[in-house]
Amino acid sequence: MEESRHNDTLLCHMADTPEDYRRLGLHPGSIGAWEDGLRTDTAPGSYEWWYFDAHLDDGSSFVIVFYTKNPLSPDRPLEPFVSVNLDRPGAETVTFESHSPAEQFSASIGSCDVCIAGDTFCGDLHTYEIHVAHDDFVIDAELTGHVAPWRPATGHLLFGRDDEHFFAWIPSVPQGTVSVVLTTDGSTEHLTGVGYHDHNWGDVAMHKLINHWYWGRAQAGPYSIIASYITAEHKYGAAEVPIFLLAKGNSIVADATAEVRFTVQDEHVDNQSGKPVGDTLVYECESGDDLYRVSFHRERTIVDRQLLDKISGLKHLLARLAHFDGSYLRFTGNARLEHFVAGKKVEDFCDPGIWELMYFGHTR
Repeated sequence: MEESRHNDTLLCHMADTPEDYRRLGLHPGSIGAWEDGLRTDTAPGSYEWWYFDAHLDDGSSFVIVFYTKNPLSPDRPLEPFVSVNLDRPGAETVTFESHSPAEQFSASIGSCDVCIAGDTFCGDLHTYEIHVAHDDFVIDAELTGHVAPWRPATGHLLFGRDDEHFFAWIPSVPQGTVSVVLTTDGSTEHLTGVGYHDHNWGDVAMHKLINHWYWGRAQAGPYSIIASYITAEHKYGAAEVPIFLLAKGNSIVADATAEVRFTVQDEHVDNQSGKPVGDTLVYECESGDDLYRVSFHRERTIVDRQLLDKISGLKHLLARLAHFDGSYLRFTGNARLEHFVAGKKVEDFCDPGIWELMYFGHTR
């Protein structure tokens, strides 16, 4: 296997060998709090972020991300910022970024304990507290996990004949309950819902490695779902890597080691980004007589942003000259879980979901 990984046919793969685990200091089936701590030195050549999203019982959804820097420009020094996106029924979407000087950033290497100016993101793989204040907008959220932390193999996706680059990811809370205190314009609300937290880092700009990905998470009845399909850039063989987790309660039903089939249905060209967008995404995972089908059905596009908008100065000009046209889209809708045994449907659940399409490269 090791020999086959260093030829022209396999230029992108998940690090999953015993040697990979030893080299990274990891253990199969065991996740330490330090894995959610600071994993880079924040110097040029690295990027890192901590992500949190929630679906609230009133139909609202929001995403909060703490960044060490813009992941499209990892060769920059530490430039920390917090981004927030809040989507509420019948209201305009609230989106902002709070940028701070490097000296106002701190993070622990032992656990998730990140501070950017007065904003904080702290937790221990089970319970997390996130605080963000911006002008008259304040969020205090508490996330309590009911699905144990998980990662696909080592969580490191390797690129190149000699595995010279990587993109790493760990879902620290694949699913949990959320309690939110939201203050806007002097008015305070107490909200509840379901949430998710993951942590990402890497050593080279993602658009140099990845052409595009779909990624989503949802709760459908008693099931928790994380589903992703990553397509590498052409120079890395356009390799396709499925990542899939299905848990029922705190028990994993299926994960990335199982065969996953992915299909896009009702695909159309998005008017703003010019990227192909599927109205329905289907993941199928089969094990013995059991077939699990997860489908995401788009109802709304809540974010449709050109990645060039996040690049400034000379890099913006160079990106335009290189015809860089990356886009980021986020969707809400329904996630459906169907369970078949020997061809007979035995379970069928449908609940709200949130997912994204990150398109770095050119459309094929």
